[in-house]
Amino acid sequence: MPFKPPFPGIHSIVFALFDENERLDRAAMRRQAEISVDLDVQGMAALGLATEVSKLSFAERCTVMEWMAEDVAGRKPLAFTIFGSSVAEQAELVKVAEKNGADWVILQPPMVGSFGAAEYISFFGRIADTTSLPVAIQNAPAYMGRGLSAEDIRELTRRHPNISLIKGEGSVVEIERLIAVTEGRLPILNGRGGLELVDNFRAGCIGMILAPDTIDYALRAYNLYRAGDEAGADAAYREVLPAITFIMQSIETLLCYGKRIFGARAGIPIHDRGPALRPTEFGLKLVERYARELGPYRK
Repeated sequence: MPFKPPFPGIHSIVFALFDENERLDRAAMRRQAEISVDLDVQGMAALGLATEVSKLSFAERCTVMEWMAEDVAGRKPLAFTIFGSSVAEQAELVKVAEKNGADWVILQPPMVGSFGAAEYISFFGRIADTTSLPVAIQNAPAYMGRGLSAEDIRELTRRHPNISLIKGEGSVVEIERLIAVTEGRLPILNGRGGLELVDNFRAGCIGMILAPDTIDYALRAYNLYRAGDEAGADAAYREVLPAITFIMQSIETLLCYGKRIFGARAGIPIHDRGPALRPTEFGLKLVERYARELGPYRK
């Protein structure tokens, strides 16, 4: 039975893990998925910014979907971010996601040009109309240079009812306003590597979609908050905040240093696919320190 929205909780969106020849590493990707599933995250995802989707060919994006479907094996709600430069390309990838058992899809704005809200509303709507899956919009103007206002999102979801979630990448102040404008009818999962983690729950987010570098700490904070222990959730967040601050200076630092913190904690060698931000000697010392302080993955 497929999972149904709104998909609350902490979702792990996997890194793209490469071998020394810059090819996707099947064994490393399988191990990464196993770590998150074993931690009992509430959902799994792939092909967003953390997965370096813009560096993957169409065939590689399809391969990642196949691998994730195999590794998750229906144990968790599974989402795929849909990246592409045209309606036709994204609609084709939505069909691949359906074939691989996706429970929902997340549409990214096309990374070509810069257009007004009406054009993006039409773009997203045309793709959403090709599927019966629940659809989320990734609204990340700070990271992607394009996005929609709270009012635009309200109009989009009014026109296309299966657009029923938002993958945010904004501050809690921005997220709280979006929740207010949409009158709380639109489930929102934020990201930003877990910055303002517990305040996101207070603002009304149903959960977070995060790379696995510090996801065990986010999961602990979420479970404490859900159990009514806000002080415990705040303490769990404070414990991991220095590492999150180091990692989330930008998407590039997440992919350079956050991925290496994950690798150090998981025992997986990390290789970059160029072009990439390359680590400095000092940066690698910080990776070593944070990985040691965070420790191995544990529930």
